[in-house]
Amino acid sequence: MGMYLGIGRKARRAYGLDEIALVPGEVTINPNDCEMSWSLGEHHFPIPIMASAMDGVVDVQFAIAMGKLGGLAVLNLEGVQTRYEDPSGVLAEIANASNEDATRLVQGLYTEPIREELISKRIEEIKDSGVLAAVSSIPQKAERFGRLAADAGADIFVIQSTVSTARHISSEYEILDFKKFCTEMPLTVIVGNTIGFKVSLELMETGIDGLLVGIGPGAACTTRGVLGIGVPQVTATIDCSAARDFHFKNTGKYVPVITDGGMSTGGDICKALACGGDAVMVGSAFARAEEAPGGGFHWGMATPHANLPRGTRIRVGTTGTLEEILYGPARLDDGSQNLAGAIQTSMGNVGAKTIREFQLTELIIAPSIRTEGKVFQQSQNVGMGK
Repeated sequence: MGMYLGIGRKARRAYGLDEIALVPGEVTINPNDCEMSWSLGEHHFPIPIMASAMDGVVDVQFAIAMGKLGGLAVLNLEGVQTRYEDPSGVLAEIANASNEDATRLVQGLYTEPIREELISKRIEEIKDSGVLAAVSSIPQKAERFGRLAADAGADIFVIQSTVSTARHISSEYEILDFKKFCTEMPLTVIVGNTIGFKVSLELMETGIDGLLVGIGPGAACTTRGVLGIGVPQVTATIDCSAARDFHFKNTGKYVPVITDGGMSTGGDICKALACGGDAVMVGSAFARAEEAPGGGFHWGMATPHANLPRGTRIRVGTTGTLEEILYGPARLDDGSQNLAGAIQTSMGNVGAKTIREFQLTELIIAPSIRTEGKVFQQSQNVGMGK
């Protein structure tokens, strides 16, 4: 498999979301009869959409609003919400910075120490509203923050880094034992990010409850430019989903695959689910919500890195309410609103009653899918021509 790049070196062709399309089914279904719910551990959600743990997207109020609408938003325990009692001024500074100064400013603002009492406070604020509390940290902080989160009543803990593997080597710090963490913590555990069959299988064997898939595709992420690593989301999702199915066959435990990054429209999300995802994690689409704390700006989790930033601040604008983005009515024609409606309608058109059936949709390689017949849209910079 693969083709030669030169003497002795082969490469496998990988595909991104813009290069494929879904084939309509031989039977179609009324979208209202399609069930797009999914499960994560003991938790059940009516829509397969999560909001990324990014400071321009999720704060306490956004997490509450998302939860009440049936989704799940993840709060970053290493962001401004746990460094500042009132982060509104900091967020305004980031939004008002020039492009030239933004990264340097973010780096400086994130040198403020994390205050552990704020971790507990933010989680308790979310829980007091009656919705699930999901929080995130890097592996090096997971044990300490995991205990704090559990004591504060958190439900879901996301351990997230640029690349996560079950086998990690370091001479400088203690390695997080995922199996031990999953056994000892009374929390639903999601780990990411990763790509590939073997590494996904090894992570699932540690006892995790969910897997984030995607390295570098996010709108604000620069990992692929800075480090040169990444696998396009279609191939990454298919490979990791194959590991999920293999693991389920062998153990009886189903570990949901959550495609993370690279999706800004309903069509992107539909493709990710059809490629095998059980749910998606989205950032930029929600950064455009009126409820988002970034004020129309969005930046990656690795943007504040002191030595090697792998994210940037981008302007996405504010286009509507969170409810409009999730459920409509859509007031834009670019697919960035009524994401849940897009999923149901696509499921109906391919003849899938459930997400599991949606994962069996026929796929085709279609590099011209976004441009075919769209000459007027392109020339007028509207619709799919933007």
